[in-house]
Amino acid sequence: MTRRTSIPRLSRTSWPPRVVIRKAAGLRTMEAALLRSGLGPVAGVDEAGRGACAGPLVVAACVLGERALSSLADIDDSKKLTERTREALYPKVKRYATAWSIVSFPAEEIDRIGIHVANIEGMRRAIAGLGVTPGYVLTDGFKVPGLCAPSLPVIGGDASAACIAAASVLAKVHRDRIMREMDTELPGYGFSVHKGYSTKMHARMLSDLGPSREHRMTYANVAAATRADGLDDVAAVMGRMDRDAARAR
Repeated sequence: MTRRTSIPRLSRTSWPPRVVIRKAAGLRTMEAALLRSGLGPVAGVDEAGRGACAGPLVVAACVLGERALSSLADIDDSKKLTERTREALYPKVKRYATAWSIVSFPAEEIDRIGIHVANIEGMRRAIAGLGVTPGYVLTDGFKVPGLCAPSLPVIGGDASAACIAAASVLAKVHRDRIMREMDTELPGYGFSVHKGYSTKMHARMLSDLGPSREHRMTYANVAAATRADGLDDVAAVMGRMDRDAARAR
């Protein structure tokens, strides 16, 4: 009599985890490895304005060739660079990149479809808008389904891959310029200072002036500003947001 051995059933928790590339030894290590494997061109994609409560979400994609990598030796995570350095790098990235693309989602559309959907769709559009078809895509932080090429999410990507760092500079500078223009169209909110992010100064302006057409009305602190006791509500919401952000770090 042959004894049958039961095979344990696989569950979702039995599957291997999704592959995520973490920080590499240098900003050029990742692209170089992919290019050596014949998987180029390598595109990086990143966004600016996801955490803001006013203004657009801007997403950029960028492909850097060997010439660009050597010409952009000072490229880094845009958050680590000064505004002056980012502004100086912006035209250089456009000049030396093999291809680049920038797309934007206004506040009204973010309210309609949600910030995460806008972010994913923006990354898809930015990659589709490149003048070359990438062989591989590196995204900052999370997986983006529906791309035209294989892709990997990179934790801390704008500090780990040059193409993502270049995309982050494009997105950040482009959005900052929009916010400075917005400050002249809608004076009093301080958009050129806080760039639409949830700061104490922004909370005061929201309380004094109420939300503008460029605010994301579905965001809790913006909704709080529409109530009669706006300043107290906004301050409370801002405090909770600061505590949540601290716990997330």
